[in-house]
Amino acid sequence: MAYIIVSKYCDALPLYQLEKILARYGGSITRTSMANWIIRLSDTFIPLINLMKEHQLGSVYLQADETRIQVLKEPGRSATSDKWMWLIRGGPPDQPGVIFEYDASRSAAVPSRLLEGFNGTLQTDGYAGYNQVCRENNIIRIGCWDHARRKFMDAIKAMPVKQKNNGKVSKADVALSKIHKLYKIEADIKSMSPEQRYQQRQLLSRPILKDLKAWLENNHSKLAKGSLTYTAINYTLNQWDTLIGYCDNGHLRISNILAENAIRPLAIGRRNWLFSDTPKGAQGSATGYSLIETAKANGLEPYEYLHHVLKHIAAADTVEKLEALLPWNIRKPVLTG
Repeated sequence: MAYIIVSKYCDALPLYQLEKILARYGGSITRTSMANWIIRLSDTFIPLINLMKEHQLGSVYLQADETRIQVLKEPGRSATSDKWMWLIRGGPPDQPGVIFEYDASRSAAVPSRLLEGFNGTLQTDGYAGYNQVCRENNIIRIGCWDHARRKFMDAIKAMPVKQKNNGKVSKADVALSKIHKLYKIEADIKSMSPEQRYQQRQLLSRPILKDLKAWLENNHSKLAKGSLTYTAINYTLNQWDTLIGYCDNGHLRISNILAENAIRPLAIGRRNWLFSDTPKGAQGSATGYSLIETAKANGLEPYEYLHHVLKHIAAADTVEKLEALLPWNIRKPVLTG
């Protein structure tokens, strides 16, 4: 089972392909059997996942993201309609958790449910669906400079070849150059303590941000409203208060990249296995991704971690025994011993 879960959710192998691989070695396990096993194990893992959630929500800094997933047999929804896999990443710096959760909706009610009890700092893209939970829970919301930067990069990529080769620097190039200075500072201060990072951001990043905002406001009205550069500037200005939030605390990051990196394996796997058949299957996938990505975030090899958990979870009849199976409570000698 550890091999099957890792093959699908870490190595992006669809179950029909895994069925063929096992058959080459004399196995006769059908993809239907494997899917049912994953769903049944998802129930077994619920107490462990709940402990991860509690640990995560008790922290002061979380990152969130969401991505589309196709589920064929979602009651009341067409097979081709968008459903969503949500991700919350964070926790104490040395004990990060990565929780995936399936929901057919992308409404504000979902983050309100997922973040119930959390009142620290939340980092997301500009999606308005997080506004409600931030208001209700007094959550400080900060933005992601990767999203702003990407919009200027898209504007540059979309420029006609003649414009790119005429030797003139475009407004998108200028904005991107200023944003890159912020990232250069982050690279230089990466190994510093949170207090030192905070001080360096006040000294170095704040002046660049002030200059960038003035430049954006000055050039906003000089562009055609339908242009991609106008869209990028408009997005950045609309998100400005959240985008500069990372400067307020040395523990915070300039971007939501850790959450995006954690959700990327799902995007890769989705291209291979295309869809989930049922909501239970989608939630089974959420459980598999949660365990694997949390193991990776804590420096554990996913197969070894899952194999260890599967060997011991049946005997974990107390909270203390379950807590011993959390990735940050396991050290490599335990897995390999």
